Amino acid sequence: MSKRSQLSDFERGEIIGLWKGGHSERNIESILQHPKSTIHDIITSYKNKNQITAIPQPGRPPKLTERDVRHLIKIVKEDRQQSLNEITEKFKDLSINPVCQNTVRSVLHSEGFFGRAGKRKPLVSEVNRKKRLEWCRERRNWDSEWDSIIWSDESRFLLFQNDAHHWVWRRPHEKFDVNCLIPTVKSGNQGVMVWGCFAKDRLGPLIQVPGRITGSVYIDMLKNTFLPFYNSFENNLQYIFQDDNASVHRTSAVNQWKESNSVLSLPWPAQSPDLNPIEHLWDVLERKVRVHKPHPKNIRELMIVLEEEWNQIEPEILVNLVESMPRRVQAVIDSRGNPTRY
Repeated sequence: MSKRSQLSDFERGEIIGLWKGGHSERNIESILQHPKSTIHDIITSYKNKNQITAIPQPGRPPKLTERDVRHLIKIVKEDRQQSLNEITEKFKDLSINPVCQNTVRSVLHSEGFFGRAGKRKPLVSEVNRKKRLEWCRERRNWDSEWDSIIWSDESRFLLFQNDAHHWVWRRPHEKFDVNCLIPTVKSGNQGVMVWGCFAKDRLGPLIQVPGRITGSVYIDMLKNTFLPFYNSFENNLQYIFQDDNASVHRTSAVNQWKESNSVLSLPWPAQSPDLNPIEHLWDVLERKVRVHKPHPKNIRELMIVLEEEWNQIEPEILVNLVESMPRRVQAVIDSRGNPTRY
């Protein structure tokens, strides 16, 4: 049942109309979902004073006009990462109405804007947004086809992770809006680069990538690590290999090696980590490493822990990730090719 300090004249008229029509106060409460005490007071005022309109309530008038509020919201939407002080100063420059930070905060909260940690996502160019959308539309009806994909990727794990948050002003439903995201950046912290792969029914190898990845290094990785895993499938020719559009993955030598070894590649849209379920597997692995005791103190120990925790990833996680693909594809379609929550 809703509780309100004061009903509108229309709502008060509804109560009087039902009462005149022979309804009891209890019936009116059930029909209109207003508190019985409020209904009783309105009917009593009408019977004793013939009063229907609400008595004006004393109190301080709003500090900002509707026009002021529109200006304030416009300032926030221009840059979601502004501090409350910056928003307040910009508003003062545009308005003759002096306000303090507390007033600005209260008005923003009443309009649904709250300071929240911005989600980190790589921004997608307009060209790649269209390619992502087209790729997903072509595969929106895929179902069991995802079961025959071998997913792969490289990832860097840092020895000392920076967890600093960047705050943005947003409404609850704007969490993944493009202008509320924090673009990801490369980190210079000490860490280790690894490469791994998996399919729905089995976990592939995890290896450390030695130094800088080149086309020849990538071919050696595929030859010594991926190929034995690929050949372990009974019907391996039915499987398709997924790797992203990194330049070293698409050299003519790499393409020739795949062709010589009958490895089919899944066409892949650029800037699409949200479509690759192995990205979530990296998150799972990172959480496991963070709680591992003792915590690794150097690169050698970090790699040992990564391999240990990778091999303990539960099979049901792999199944759930592959089964999430139809939802990931639909999410990209719904966002018109922009980054999604995945």
